[in-house]
Amino acid sequence: MKQPQLAVIMTCFNRRETTLTCLGALYQQTKSFDVYLTDDGSCDGTSEAVKAFYPQVQILKGNGNLFWVGGMRLAFAEAMQRDYDYYLWLNDDTLLESRTFERLLTIHEKLSKEGHKNSIVVGTTKDALTEKASYGGAVKSSKWYSNKYEFLGSTHFLQECDTMFGNCVLIPRTIAIELENIDPAFIHSLGDLDYGLRARKLGYSIWVAPEYVGTCSKNSIRNSWVDTKLPVLERLKKVVQVKAFPPKPWAIFCRRHSGPFWIIYWCLPYIRAIIGYKNLAASPTFAEDIPQSSSQS
Repeated sequence: MKQPQLAVIMTCFNRRETTLTCLGALYQQTKSFDVYLTDDGSCDGTSEAVKAFYPQVQILKGNGNLFWVGGMRLAFAEAMQRDYDYYLWLNDDTLLESRTFERLLTIHEKLSKEGHKNSIVVGTTKDALTEKASYGGAVKSSKWYSNKYEFLGSTHFLQECDTMFGNCVLIPRTIAIELENIDPAFIHSLGDLDYGLRARKLGYSIWVAPEYVGTCSKNSIRNSWVDTKLPVLERLKKVVQVKAFPPKPWAIFCRRHSGPFWIIYWCLPYIRAIIGYKNLAASPTFAEDIPQSSSQS
């Protein structure tokens, strides 16, 4: 039986040791694969180190302004020219367990036999220090007033979800062809959530693999756009930055996925930046309307 061809899609920026550690764990996998890595203008010797230790990695060069979406788009587009059977999104701060590819491919095969042939399989990661779930699948909040996609976490069984954070995501060829790529309307965040939601609208399903596939630290919300220790003007500057809620991409996301009253949801991050929140640790839900994938840049 022919082994499925798999391409790993990655992007990085100025965190050489993190990227090398990720690749070190990646090359412990039991299944064969090719790696497409965008180096978005790193000046810390990342490309040189990757070439020295992992010459088989195909490195693509960015201009320093691609951020997560642009970097992943570039690597994804290059890989799709080779027409692989599967594509796996992987963040360079995610350390995979050695049998992750085998597990995800087996799950996809199982889903196909059960009638879910065209499905995305998401791996859940945990924080290495706290051992709490950090990234994976997500579902739309059941609260009518909320535009939040809530992180599902890890369970002992396969569970269906609405979309996903892009830390470890297995995408079959059929879906990759129809969706084409991550939407360039987004810059750093939201591109992974949008991709999953677009897949669902086309009738594809998204499933979260049981247990954990590896480790990835959760991004901190300290010193963020809801932190009342910062002046209001500083919070407003932070909330419109690329890594938070830049107005135009956020408007596109809300208009596309938040229904006829999307403008109300669009306003919420900016209102909350003005209000702030004192006890961030006690209310991560309030502080993070739309959690973002843990990524570089």
